[in-house]
Amino acid sequence: MSRLDSFIRRVEAQRSCLNHAAELVRDLPGPIFELGLGNGRTYDHLRELFPQRDIYVFERKVAAHPDCIPPADHLFEGPIEETMPAALEHFQGQVALVHSDLGSGDAALNARLAAYIAGFLPVILKPGAYVVADQDVRFPAAEAMPLPEGVRPGRYFIFRANPLS
Repeated sequence: MSRLDSFIRRVEAQRSCLNHAAELVRDLPGPIFELGLGNGRTYDHLRELFPQRDIYVFERKVAAHPDCIPPADHLFEGPIEETMPAALEHFQGQVALVHSDLGSGDAALNARLAAYIAGFLPVILKPGAYVVADQDVRFPAAEAMPLPEGVRPGRYFIFRANPLS
């Protein structure tokens, strides 16, 4: 499969999973976290899906389209290992949805990032919250959820924070 075809399948899976997650958290109040801004396409889509929600973005270095950059008070810029600790303190148990798209072509780096993300998810998520991710960020008390039709297992992941956690 060409890299273009792979990219198209990945972003189609991403969109399907985010649209599905929007339905799942419709009645669950709380902010949205976007881990990885990139060029801002997904952030822009999240703004459409959640026009009344606060969306907080974590990005190492902003290089997005100017129309897709969050306001400064909703942007955590810098390495996630440096920016997440402040967010953990402020948003503990409040976040309704996390979208993580931090994967790269480096399997070892992806594994380290996924483990780091899985470590803080139980702290920021409210019971019953959801995680949509490009990597397997499974954490204790996380329930793997079925993917939308047409999304191949392993292409994207959806987890629900156990309401008893």
